[in-house]
Amino acid sequence: NALSYSPSFKRPAEIMRMRRKRARSDAGVFAGPMGPASTGSPGQSDSSPACLRPFSPGPLFNTQSRSGGGIKRRNPFANIENTYRGCGRIYCSLKLCVLKLSPGVSLQSPPAIAPASIAPPVCTEYPTDWSLKTRLLFTSPLSLSWAEHPKAQEEALGLSRHCRAQFSPLPHSLQGLAYWQHPSLPWIPLFPRINAEKSFTGRNSPWAQDATLQQSLMREWSVSLSSLYSLLKARLCPYFYLCSYQFTVLFRAAGLAGSGSISALISPTTRGLREAMKAEGIEFSLPLMEERKKNDEDCKAGADGEYDDDEDGSFLWLKEMGVQDKIKKPDSITIQLRKEGQTVSLDHKPESVVCVEGSHTFTLINFLINCKSLVAAAGSQAGLPPTLLAPVAFRGAAMQMLKARSVNVKSQVGSTYQNVSSLEITGTQTTYNPFLTFLTGFSAAGNDRKLFSTLYTHAPTAVMNTHGTGGSVDLSACGLHPASVQQLQQPSGLGKTALTHISMNNYSYTWKN
Repeated sequence: NALSYSPSFKRPAEIMRMRRKRARSDAGVFAGPMGPASTGSPGQSDSSPACLRPFSPGPLFNTQSRSGGGIKRRNPFANIENTYRGCGRIYCSLKLCVLKLSPGVSLQSPPAIAPASIAPPVCTEYPTDWSLKTRLLFTSPLSLSWAEHPKAQEEALGLSRHCRAQFSPLPHSLQGLAYWQHPSLPWIPLFPRINAEKSFTGRNSPWAQDATLQQSLMREWSVSLSSLYSLLKARLCPYFYLCSYQFTVLFRAAGLAGSGSISALISPTTRGLREAMKAEGIEFSLPLMEERKKNDEDCKAGADGEYDDDEDGSFLWLKEMGVQDKIKKPDSITIQLRKEGQTVSLDHKPESVVCVEGSHTFTLINFLINCKSLVAAAGSQAGLPPTLLAPVAFRGAAMQMLKARSVNVKSQVGSTYQNVSSLEITGTQTTYNPFLTFLTGFSAAGNDRKLFSTLYTHAPTAVMNTHGTGGSVDLSACGLHPASVQQLQQPSGLGKTALTHISMNNYSYTWKN
């Protein structure tokens, strides 16, 4: 029948032959000048070019995965093997091509760049972490015992120079372990304060039932807090922490974390605290909530780039359909309750972090001094003022030392055992102070320069890595090493996360958060 005839018609058997022929053709393209992909020469190792794996997990190119000589198809969405991630870049080293991501994609042939010449990116700095740490653990193939037991003369010299903000090559460890605290009660651990009832239970607290003693403690505490703020304003103190039983406040001098003015971060907060701050005229922002709202608006924006966020915005589509009169609109009370419910849902969460800037930080100081809910009225912490922590001396403060303990062990690496030295630091301080100081001393102590650290964060302070915007300020007299000041001036970039691991190898850093 001429009507049923089609020149392009092919029988099923012919279609299968064409598919097998196409598969053999594709295998030859992959083999190219390196030889056939379906066969391998005797004695050829898996590291040869003909034994490369495809991007997707599967058999080697020189193996037969299907009948008829076909190979596994490439999956463009699979993870690329042999990747290195660091400093915002991902590098992939293959023998067929070099795939480089950020800022663009470029392919180069094997003769242009050899795989052995591709080096991972070098990071000479690590992100600033403003969260408080409860424990630091350093490990290295080089001994760290020098940081644990200083000589008497070195200890005296280190403490003296720490008080005078004088920096010298030695002893690094003592200058990094010292900090200042108020109040100072040797029989009570005054950090952390949030969810730390077990640490205070059973301790002797004579002020708990003595109102006169509580007033005396608060007067001394108020003097210390005012002294710290005056030092901060004069740029003689870079930062300090206020740790209460409900929240933590980080005060930073102008010029730090990318902010051009004095800033304060409070976390976590509740609706009652935020309303009390508003009643005192303290202007503040919710940086994480504003960021989330901006992202939501970008997602909900229409094709014209506009988004209506007023109370009637959700009823515009009803008007377009002409049925707005048949739908009962919520009254103002219902809408207000809905908004209040969203506000209360932030309480005690990372998104509740509050940022106060500029002259409002002074109003915040007065608010904290007069805030009765700042001190617990009942429980194991009743009547005890919040803990003040700073890297420099202030009125009423006592110098404290972080505890360092060094242990040398043997660790199995393959079939051999290697000496590994570990140094554990416990106490209260930010990451940079002991970490950066130990890096300097460690680099001067040996040539191996390999150091690995694990950092344990006080969870409520992990969100304090939010940053502001502004210019730079001279902080040469703030009492910190110039290298520390330079690092703290940069925005953190960690958001609401904190560093968990930092590794140094030949003055380059990698980290995890």
